[in-house]
Amino acid sequence: MAMTTTTTLIGRGLCFNPNDDPRHDRLFFLFLSADRSSLPHQSLLLLCPPRLIVVIIRRPTNEYALLSSSASLTCTTALLLPSRGRPRMDVTRKQALWINNLFNPHWVRARLQFQQRKPSAFSTPRGSGRLVRMEQLWQEFFSDPSQWWDNRLTKKTPKHPDFKHKRTLESLWVDGLLNPSWVKEKMASMTLGHIQSGDGLRSRMPDSFCNGDKLSKLCEEGRLKEALHMLELMVQQTTKPPIHAYVCLLKGCSRRKALAEGKQVHALIGQSVLDSNILLANTLVRMYSKCGSVLHAHKVFSNMPQHDVYSWTAIISAYADSGEVEEAINLFHQMRETGLAPDKVLFVVALKACARLAGLEQGRQLHSDIIKRGFQSDVTVGNTLVNMYAKCGCTEDARDLFDKMSERNVVSWTAMIAGYAQNGLGEEALALYEQMKQEGMQPNNVTFVLLLNACASLAALEQGKQLHSEIIKRGFQSDVVVGNTLVDMYAKCGCTEDARELFDNMSERNVVSWTAMIAGYAQNGLGKEALALYEQMKQEGMQPNNVTFVLLLKACANLAALKQGKHLHSEIIKRGFQSDVVVGNTLVDMYAKCGCIEDARELFNNMSQRNVVSWTAMIAGYAQNGLAQEALALFEQMQREGTKPNEVTYISVLSACAHSGLVDQGRYVFDSLSKNHGVTPTKEHYACMVDLLGRAGCLDDAELFINKMPIQPGSVVWMTLLGAARNHGHVEIGGRAFDRVVKLEPKNAAPYVLLSNIYAAAGRKDELAKIRNEMKDAGVKKMPGCSWFKVDNQLHAFVGDATHPQSKEIQAELDRLVKAGYNPNLSFVLDDLED
Repeated sequence: MAMTTTTTLIGRGLCFNPNDDPRHDRLFFLFLSADRSSLPHQSLLLLCPPRLIVVIIRRPTNEYALLSSSASLTCTTALLLPSRGRPRMDVTRKQALWINNLFNPHWVRARLQFQQRKPSAFSTPRGSGRLVRMEQLWQEFFSDPSQWWDNRLTKKTPKHPDFKHKRTLESLWVDGLLNPSWVKEKMASMTLGHIQSGDGLRSRMPDSFCNGDKLSKLCEEGRLKEALHMLELMVQQTTKPPIHAYVCLLKGCSRRKALAEGKQVHALIGQSVLDSNILLANTLVRMYSKCGSVLHAHKVFSNMPQHDVYSWTAIISAYADSGEVEEAINLFHQMRETGLAPDKVLFVVALKACARLAGLEQGRQLHSDIIKRGFQSDVTVGNTLVNMYAKCGCTEDARDLFDKMSERNVVSWTAMIAGYAQNGLGEEALALYEQMKQEGMQPNNVTFVLLLNACASLAALEQGKQLHSEIIKRGFQSDVVVGNTLVDMYAKCGCTEDARELFDNMSERNVVSWTAMIAGYAQNGLGKEALALYEQMKQEGMQPNNVTFVLLLKACANLAALKQGKHLHSEIIKRGFQSDVVVGNTLVDMYAKCGCIEDARELFNNMSQRNVVSWTAMIAGYAQNGLAQEALALFEQMQREGTKPNEVTYISVLSACAHSGLVDQGRYVFDSLSKNHGVTPTKEHYACMVDLLGRAGCLDDAELFINKMPIQPGSVVWMTLLGAARNHGHVEIGGRAFDRVVKLEPKNAAPYVLLSNIYAAAGRKDELAKIRNEMKDAGVKKMPGCSWFKVDNQLHAFVGDATHPQSKEIQAELDRLVKAGYNPNLSFVLDDLED
């Protein structure tokens, strides 16, 4: 039995059992009406039996036209009896209402009413209209996200919308094909806290979703944004999130150093919660510390109503890790004044701060407190004490403490080996490693890296090869850090071929690997090979760092390869390394050594940051190019601008004076060395003054100057005087300088050759034959890598005279002498005393 009525309607509405009467659970009425006056009265609906009322609409093909015009419809209403199973209502276009099953959604009983609706984005037939509507919907969403349900975490399939309007039920998808191009960018910039899930049953998350295990798993996997969204939804519920949820997410931010996400978690935590829970506040301080934001960490720490040892440990670690070591130590003393007793962890943090500051006295005080509290037997505390004493240069105290440790692990041995290696005691480091093996302790990769560095500093190739064999046996060769250190060790021992073979066979290479090999070539005078390797590095797609460019620029400077240097300069600008002060200093040095002193000065003037090395590089550039007056003027400007010269600066200035014969200016600079700037003159400074006086022909003054030196003159000083005597043909002073050098270095061939040149120039053949015999009797051998010259059947040692017909050969021999480890400041080449 069915009752049929016909009505002309031009509007549309929907009513869901407005009285929420349980007798009408299955009542669903769809109607079309021109205005509200024609809507059925609620009482009329209540008179209907608990059956489903289905409205079948014969509608125009263009729904958008229906809602925007006065077109009339014919409506047939039928009252049907319930069929088997759940009754279904099928409308002609489900996209208009998104209803497949009227009894499936759980929100039907909620108070929900349709009012006059806007056109649906999914029902507009023409593409342009749909795009316009989609643009409108997203603008409505971003203007007030609180009016939309956020279903992104609760939806079961991608078919379900990401956002749904609470009143109109219109839907949006973040990855929708019709979305405007700006939607994703807007969503990325929008903090999760701005999107609210709304209220009512639909906004609630399942209980299984709001559990700490799932949040912990998200944090462990690094999915911090998802975990943060989950926490936000927890906060929006009526019940407060558990403290462990905040702690878990803050720890995840600490591990990932995700400062932005950490700040969002902080924003969700109320100050009252922080005040009442010291664990949460401590974790927040630690998070800011690990993320490098000391100011935020200190702000949270200052607002805490009370502090425990962990609070102080967190803030002290924050300052220590950021390099503000003095403030860290001050905070430690402030904590002691509050009456709190430090634990083992805090002592370790404070000792590491003292080690970085080289604060020996503070370290000793901490050591006394550690003994009083009985923490010295703890192996971690003992290791940190050994490291602190070693970093402060007290290797004997470190070794004494190491020997007395009741328990030692591989970290203990490695800390002591590091102490020896860092203080230039490579032999002691290698000896300790032998003892370590005898006691059955297994080294780790860090131990091998330190030992290889010790071998490199000693040029101990045999010990390095033995370590290489042990590294292979223990399977550490595949470690990229160990491999890089092996390359560096072989290169520093002069075995560039072995280093390159090892480099080529590395299973994994990073920028440090390439830089180590480039450094090996550059340090061994193989600048062309270094530049060629850089080209290969670029071809393989490896990006250089600032250290790589510094080494390449030094190679260009040694080769006087201006073209390659300019090419590197262009790449430095492209990669943004020009603002690096070390790179800038090396560029200045490269241009100066290539003779482009004006380019060097322009670059120097345009440097955004300059230090003492910058000024020294420019002064040395002027000195190398014979511009002593410019060097002195820049030296004066340096002091006027408040940069204090160092020892190397004075060497450059004195060298400029020596090469230009400016004796008075050189004397003035040397006198001001200690008087005005408190720099204690070294043997190099005295050698520069002897060179200055010797070049000017003031040999008597130079000898007198040496005899009045407050420190014992070394062989370099006497060799400088001997070289000056050779240049000026002064036999007597040359003889006295020769006697002093031979006493200091009896096996050195250089003084014999220089004195033989003096005798040859003076025509004293008897003395020349005598000195040759003395050399053979003393067992002096030819210097390594040195070839020998004869001019007019006489033996000579030439002093870099560019006008000499054999100047190129002389310079080549000088380069080989420098490579062999001899001081380039001596600037002489030996002739062969053998026929």
